[in-house]
Amino acid sequence: MTMANTASENRALSEEELQDLVASSDAGARDPAGGVGTLLAVVAVVWSLFQVLLASPLANYILPGDVINNSRQVHLAFAVFLAFMAYPAFKSSPRHYIPIADWLIGLAGAFIAMYGFIFYQKIVDAGGLADDVDKWFALAGLLILFEGARRALGPAMAIIATIFLAYVFFGSSDIVPDVIRWKGASLKKAMSHMWITSEGVFGIALGVSTKFVFLFVLFGALLDKAGAGNYFIKMAFGALGHLKGGPAKAAVVGSAATGLISGSSIANVVTTGTFTIPLMKRVGFSAEKAGAVEVASSVNGQIMPPVMGAAAFLMVEYVGISYVEVITHAFLPATISYIALVYIVHLEAVKNNMPTLGNRVVSMGKTIGGMMAFFVGFALLCYGVQYPVGWIAAAAGDASAVVLSVLIFVAYAVLLWLAASVPDLEPDDPNAEEVELPVVGDIYKSGLYFLLPIIVLVYFLMIEQKSPGLSAFWATMLLFVILLTQRPLKAIFRGESDMANAFTQGVADLIQGLIDGARNMIGIGLATATAGVIVGTVTLTGVGQVMADLVEFLSGGNLIGMLVMVGLLSLILGMGLPTTANYIVVSSLMAGVVVELGAQSGLIVPLIAVHLFVFYFGIMADVTPPVGLASFAAAAVSGGDAIKTGFVAFFYSLRTVALPFVFIFNTDLLLIDVTVTQGILVFITASIAILVFTAGTMGWFLTKSRVYESVALILIAFALFRPDFVMNRIQPPFTQIEPANFTTALGDASEGSEMRLVVSGPDFDTGEIKETTLVLPVGAGSGDDRLTASGLLLLEEDGVVKMDEPAFSSPFADTLQSFDFYGDNPVQIASVKAPSDQMPKELVFIPALILLLLVAFVQRARITREGVPA
Repeated sequence: MTMANTASENRALSEEELQDLVASSDAGARDPAGGVGTLLAVVAVVWSLFQVLLASPLANYILPGDVINNSRQVHLAFAVFLAFMAYPAFKSSPRHYIPIADWLIGLAGAFIAMYGFIFYQKIVDAGGLADDVDKWFALAGLLILFEGARRALGPAMAIIATIFLAYVFFGSSDIVPDVIRWKGASLKKAMSHMWITSEGVFGIALGVSTKFVFLFVLFGALLDKAGAGNYFIKMAFGALGHLKGGPAKAAVVGSAATGLISGSSIANVVTTGTFTIPLMKRVGFSAEKAGAVEVASSVNGQIMPPVMGAAAFLMVEYVGISYVEVITHAFLPATISYIALVYIVHLEAVKNNMPTLGNRVVSMGKTIGGMMAFFVGFALLCYGVQYPVGWIAAAAGDASAVVLSVLIFVAYAVLLWLAASVPDLEPDDPNAEEVELPVVGDIYKSGLYFLLPIIVLVYFLMIEQKSPGLSAFWATMLLFVILLTQRPLKAIFRGESDMANAFTQGVADLIQGLIDGARNMIGIGLATATAGVIVGTVTLTGVGQVMADLVEFLSGGNLIGMLVMVGLLSLILGMGLPTTANYIVVSSLMAGVVVELGAQSGLIVPLIAVHLFVFYFGIMADVTPPVGLASFAAAAVSGGDAIKTGFVAFFYSLRTVALPFVFIFNTDLLLIDVTVTQGILVFITASIAILVFTAGTMGWFLTKSRVYESVALILIAFALFRPDFVMNRIQPPFTQIEPANFTTALGDASEGSEMRLVVSGPDFDTGEIKETTLVLPVGAGSGDDRLTASGLLLLEEDGVVKMDEPAFSSPFADTLQSFDFYGDNPVQIASVKAPSDQMPKELVFIPALILLLLVAFVQRARITREGVPA
């Protein structure tokens, strides 16, 4: 059963068919029985245990140093072998047994993946270069890798990687356009770069998959196996299911919570959608709209901290910042994105006057207040736990680790005792004649202990600021304990005697969680390895700079035009690539280009903003028709049209598309260089802005909006998102100064402010004159002292301020390295901008909010006058 077939049939699938759909998409469609199935299960468990051991503090004492140093090769060997075991070659290939050819290719692929480990000394003796034997093994490895990627990820990934590899060999051909032509590479050189060194397949992306991503995917699989997924869904329905459009609101919140434990948007859609979509249809959502709500909320699980998609871990390496900083920058856009989605489904329910489920009447204000109190309380708990931990560490000294472990287990036992006092949660039937929504007060006790691993993860990540891998390791260890003990301890607390059976079930749950974690990683491992070929091509051929020049030419040097092109590239690639692979490809080609073009346009764009921009468009990979897999999965659940579901989901996701353009120009949304007070203000105004933007695009505020009201609402949202744009038009933020007066102006500038220099000069590669903008922080001392601290070497001649090449270790050495300081044309300061006294940009909020109140007043008056529905 394929997604395309499902789309053509337009019928809802059975539970068995849905699980088969998830398996074929995420973990492979094959499930051989007997000894073969047991063998593959053992391999999956061994892979999971190896990755857990690799992340543990004991790795250096237990694992040989050669294995740790070559862990990427081991990681890929497992992924390649399991890919050929789990994924059939074709639709017609057998699913209940594994053909001999797949065994041979899988074993050969695993051997070649380990080639660098097995023949390490030989490669070192050859200076890290491939010889005549190595190059053929490497080529075979690439072909096997591409075939595995085709099976696990679809043909697009393999095709794109093949095109890039062909460019390495045939880049000098006459059929290649002059603008991207290069001299080409020999087979030996190319294979050395792609397979033997760490520049290609075994590069940063596969390293991140090995060190970080596996542990987080395993963490999610184990947490789901423990029962957390069902608990989160039940809590969401208990809190929101009784409201107007309640099933849709519960779907959004439930999917956000499930996104914590599921790295797959498709699995998220099916897990929550089998319950939420039928209930959404029951209260009046069409099949396509119900599926679209589930899709939009499920794919956004990848951008929701603290456990984001695999691409977030890649940002740590590519941008050079900690994971804590990544999730800090991603927090606000992700949060307001979900706020907007809840508001979208609320407006849909209000517009269509949808009924409520159940007979409970609960205040909307109390519901929202209760949820806010829970999330704030949980955040404060995660933050506040550092204080008692600090006291215990100070008092217990070297024994603190043991004391803290005992206290965590005691807390777990107490929470489990509470859970044992109420019945275990069973999945509900959404198609039952009478839908009984759970009461939060009755069920919350049953799963409070699921929050403990998340608290441990957040504590180590945010408070201790340990590495993501080590943080996930300790949280996973706690899940090991939970899975093994929750059933036996519940039996004890309930006075039951069947302890042996309860423990056996716990062991089975743990083993199945380890298997699920490994199978869920097959596609990610192959995606990061295959994307390494693309990254390796960029580093080997230098095509990245050529692409930069090409995109700059096509966009006319306009930054917005460039961003649109990058977004479209992500969407197009997203039709065939998973989010992680899409992110790697586009960020490798375009991230540096956007930063450079922004500097030429006078806009300093932080690198993390560009990477998040690419990431946000990358998550649309599972939404965008005609190949959005999550949309097909939702259609399979709802029985609606898959293409229409995808388009509606894309419309619902407009705020996900709009937000990246906003935070590129207003980095306050990423909480970059803002104080706590400013951060709170940004959160409040951004939340209002996204709600107003949603109302404007949905055509409904207090009632159905007229065209001019919708336009006003969108303009209000823009003013709230970009107050700096409005204020800069009223009062320019910088004063133009003659370059010859730069040192004097630098001395007059107040400490802590910033000056901007536009540097002009010949490009080192092309010789063409280009410009870039430098942001110069103003430190202490005189003008000459500040200039010396900047590392800039200036010489004034005939009114022109020329620049010498800065010292290698100076602040702007990397930024200016693309200029030719030894050509005929000098590198010079073209203009200087000093900060001027500008009114606070937050003053723009006042007229924007007044206009919002005016629109509300007009609509309220129309409701009263005409009796139109509210």
